[in-house]
Amino acid sequence: MRLLRMILVLCLLLPVALPARASETAAEHAANVYAQQELDAAPRDGNIPDYSLPPDKLAKAVHLNTVRDTMHFADELWGIVSLLLLLGFGAVAWMRNVAVGRGTNRWLQGFVFILLFNIASTLLELPVDLYSQHLSLKYGLSVQSWGSWFSDQGKSFVLGLMVLDLVMMLLFWVIRKFPRRWWFAFWLCTIPLVLLAIFVSPYINLLYDKFEPLQKTNPELVAQLEKIVEKGHMNIPPERMFLMKASAKVTTLNAYVTGFGSSKRVVVWDTSLQKGTPDEVLFIFGHESGHYVLNHIVIGVVEAIAGLFVVLFLGYYFVQIMITRFGRRWGVASQNDWAAFAVLLLAFSVFGLISEPITNGLSRMDEHAADVYGQEAIHGLVADPQTTAKDAFDVLGETSLVDPNPNQFIEFWTYNHPAVGRRAAFAKAYDPWASGMEPKYFKK
Repeated sequence: MRLLRMILVLCLLLPVALPARASETAAEHAANVYAQQELDAAPRDGNIPDYSLPPDKLAKAVHLNTVRDTMHFADELWGIVSLLLLLGFGAVAWMRNVAVGRGTNRWLQGFVFILLFNIASTLLELPVDLYSQHLSLKYGLSVQSWGSWFSDQGKSFVLGLMVLDLVMMLLFWVIRKFPRRWWFAFWLCTIPLVLLAIFVSPYINLLYDKFEPLQKTNPELVAQLEKIVEKGHMNIPPERMFLMKASAKVTTLNAYVTGFGSSKRVVVWDTSLQKGTPDEVLFIFGHESGHYVLNHIVIGVVEAIAGLFVVLFLGYYFVQIMITRFGRRWGVASQNDWAAFAVLLLAFSVFGLISEPITNGLSRMDEHAADVYGQEAIHGLVADPQTTAKDAFDVLGETSLVDPNPNQFIEFWTYNHPAVGRRAAFAKAYDPWASGMEPKYFKK
């Protein structure tokens, strides 16, 4: 009966997580078919006609992506195993005992416990993080010094400690108040927390990178970007356009939309301006504007809140079952025990691994929609939107050493963007202005 209830909840929430945005136009369908056929006809981990790398870079890209794919799954499994080890060897129970031994003040107990737990988790994850940065330096994707890298890690540790401490204190307060329905009460509490996190994210980014108003650094580019803004009837004033000094740390290209409400903004990396042509930068901005206009941040918030509902619902039963079966061995007496926090994190790790293809699939849908929007947005502003978009993906892929034709299972499970080769092939074939076709977002 309990399992049926869980399945019912999942089925009821699925329409929320999969909004009606998957419909495709005839032009979009034709380009998707073309891209898939091109990938199917090319050798796995080999060049495709619309995105090719020189032999030396192709070898590097294939090796780098193979290592990263392996590390991705190993890291997720290690996150689960490390929690089991901390619980199984009594480390979490020891942390709880040290925290409780500091006195009766629950705020002090909670801080001591989460400090010890965060130190242990960081040290267990550190080898993977170090090797990942080593790879980025070895393949020329990063130029960040180790001192700067450790500084960023320290900032993340302090921020994570503060956030985890507050969240954990709220969680255990809710557990004491609503012992049988704490999962639902805590879910309600997470809704404003999710909104707050998205709102403050642009300001948190200031701790790691330098930003300048794009209008100050490149007014000519802003004048061009405003044509896309005007064309899309968007509310993106110049003061919400920023240039990020990414070149201080990386050589790769990127741009993104971040924030919520009054903090919402579009950010373009300076590396994108250095390595992309003006037309390609227009497409990149058009893509990011698509996220803005198509309300992908709002949609993402709804999906995150729905996902938290499911994970907390299942997590409640997971915690009860694990404590009943292994609580004595782990030294976790009840759900009110500080050590139970690690059991709930174990639930999040397990369910996160299982749900990864779902969340990444939703993200790929948004990214694809933004690609379509961006290509339509630059129509009439550049001589050839198809070539401009395809060339932008070529530059992105070559700069980041992206495998032209990766394993499609890996793409399905781990990619939060469509594969670059797929995006380049789609861009070349997408022509909604041809006879009998119709643009998706900018009607003729």
